[in-house]
Amino acid sequence: MTYSVKEIFYTLQGEGAQAGMPAVFCRFAGCNLWTGRESERASAICQFCDTDFVGTDGTHGGKYSTAQELAERIEALWPAAHRANRLTVLTGGEPLLQLDTALIDALHERGFRVAVETNGTLGAPAGIDWLCVSPKAGAPWVQQSGQELKLVWPQSGFDLPTMASTGQFQHSFLQAMDGPDQSANLATCIDACLQHPVWRLSLQTHKISGIR
Repeated sequence: MTYSVKEIFYTLQGEGAQAGMPAVFCRFAGCNLWTGRESERASAICQFCDTDFVGTDGTHGGKYSTAQELAERIEALWPAAHRANRLTVLTGGEPLLQLDTALIDALHERGFRVAVETNGTLGAPAGIDWLCVSPKAGAPWVQQSGQELKLVWPQSGFDLPTMASTGQFQHSFLQAMDGPDQSANLATCIDACLQHPVWRLSLQTHKISGIR
């Protein structure tokens, strides 16, 4: 299988339960809820995406012909002196369009914990160590188990008590939808967490701190 990758970079996880952890991010190209073209955003199922996942022209982006080749590139970005605590975050776009057990196994062989950020429209392969599911209104919610449920809020069509009781997750987060109404959305998330304590607030700390 050939993997189409937008970019790979070493940084700190910015969101959710693993915020602050060093990780090599691998962003796969392509998504099944939006083409990534601004001219088609208004007609997309997901209209609020804040990520560039189009093409393979980012840092260390490209076409990787084997799982071993991609895993080697990810490993090369981790500090060589520290084999412990290796973490890679596979994201997108939608990573489950491309992620397979061969890549998961290749990363495990190199001592990485494998975290995945998905929109939940596709079933996840076995072997993922940390699965963060972020459902989108209007899209099917297939993957209803994992370590982390992260709901971008507000989204019309979702009921918070119902969402919190659906599926099996260790953590449930609300994250303010980015954009021109971000401040108001953050206040809405804070209020919702106070009203429904099963939810926790997730902040995009990478944007606050200015890291990648």
